[in-house]
Amino acid sequence: MAGTIQTVETLRGPAGRLEALLNVGAADAAYSAVVCHPHPPSGGTMHTKVVYHAAKAFSHFGVPVLRFNFRGTGLSEGTHDNGPGEIADVKAALDWLQHEYGLPILLAGFSFGANIGFRAACGDDRVKGLVGLGMPLQAGGRSYSYEFMAHCDQPKLLLTGAQDPFAPRLVMESYFDEAGGDTEMQWIEGAEHFFAGVPGSPQPKLDRMRLAMQDWLGRKFFGL
Repeated sequence: MAGTIQTVETLRGPAGRLEALLNVGAADAAYSAVVCHPHPPSGGTMHTKVVYHAAKAFSHFGVPVLRFNFRGTGLSEGTHDNGPGEIADVKAALDWLQHEYGLPILLAGFSFGANIGFRAACGDDRVKGLVGLGMPLQAGGRSYSYEFMAHCDQPKLLLTGAQDPFAPRLVMESYFDEAGGDTEMQWIEGAEHFFAGVPGSPQPKLDRMRLAMQDWLGRKFFGL
């Protein structure tokens, strides 16, 4: 992927320029995609490993993939806004993709970025599918709500480490049982929140996460 990455200079949100990278796709790409990174004050950026692997999953299908830093992260202008401003940043990224490609859009987000990305994209007719990686319920003293998911009709994949302390399985299943539309939940055994290993299964599970995402994308959007 390294040889196909371009710096994006033209992505701007309400708080100013957003630092961004584009994984260039195939000329005949059927979709474009965006990946949203985890909680900025906790160190999340567009370079987080889970975000990188999600971008690779999209690139596997020749999809152009936009990664960007939320306001106040890296070289992005503005300051962290605890949610509302970051939702506006995602909407700016969707607008940029629509302007540049005019293709249906797929969105993935990790942790904070999953919650924020879903909030921005649910109900947006341009967005045809959503992937939530490590979708958090509680993390670092922060609680995340999902009442909006009842009206989120796009196909959705929720992909979670089976040992993720921020998303207990039984609670996740009760939260998302009534999510609107086609919602698929998958669990990566031996993985924690960052899809790293756990005691008893210490090998990283990022490849398994990426392959599970590719499998779902292939089935839902690429006729595989």
